[in-house]
Amino acid sequence: MPVGGYLHVNRSNWDSRAPVHAQGYGIEALLADPQRLSSVVEFDRPRLGDIAGLDVVHLQCHIGTDTLSLARLGASVTGVDLSGASLDEARRLAQRAGAEIEYVESDVYAAPRALGSRRFDVVYTGIGAICWMPSIRRWAQTVADLLRPGGRLFVRDGHPVLLSTLAMAVGAEHVDREQQPWITTPGTLTPGLELPYFEQAEPLVWTDESSYAGSGKVAQPRSMEWNHGLGEIVTAVLEAGLELTSLTEHDSVPWDALPGLLVLDEQIGEYRLRDRPERLPATFTLTARRR
Repeated sequence: MPVGGYLHVNRSNWDSRAPVHAQGYGIEALLADPQRLSSVVEFDRPRLGDIAGLDVVHLQCHIGTDTLSLARLGASVTGVDLSGASLDEARRLAQRAGAEIEYVESDVYAAPRALGSRRFDVVYTGIGAICWMPSIRRWAQTVADLLRPGGRLFVRDGHPVLLSTLAMAVGAEHVDREQQPWITTPGTLTPGLELPYFEQAEPLVWTDESSYAGSGKVAQPRSMEWNHGLGEIVTAVLEAGLELTSLTEHDSVPWDALPGLLVLDEQIGEYRLRDRPERLPATFTLTARRR
């Protein structure tokens, strides 16, 4: 893969997703209530803590619904994304909401250069972000470069176990079901570990004309992704000189990540396994501090 080739592919993909997602991200509900937060930031809020008055950079901000929500919590927020079309939607949303948010077009690794000498109190990264990074170590070093001494990293993302899982039909009876009768019966869907868990040199290449939000077709459906094991993520953060302050695993995820297996919990607006959700770590929250 040529250097930078994945950036061109993924930028085109997210440019194509932006107008589709603008119809499916609950923007009108956000605008109707100036106190409303996105469901993602609402979930994050107890672990995010008080960010009022802090300088926050939101990496991979996409169309800005979470960025606006961070601003509504009192932060001075800068959003960064590689997709110009996404940032057009984000700026439009901020203008309609009357929020002062700066948006900068850049891929994550180039963000310190794009932002000049600016450093931040919080680096925030939301759901569905780090899978677009080929190197988790380089990502963590970028985060460290953007933080002031004492500054914090907050990331909640898809769990690498979830991202290595597909919905699969069981083909044969398992001998242990005699002792554990809840083990999935033949012909029934169950989570199956089929995709790489650990970071690989080569990406997973996908072609999907539909996206996880909105109903339109994605004009450029090709994308490239990398998974990163939880140990790889933690080690990268530590090697970048950050101090780990929390690591929490959750059994829910904001999108229907395994169609046919998940059910929506309307109370929190997230999906979890219909049957025995304790089997699957679906997302994680990691917080760290720069020394």
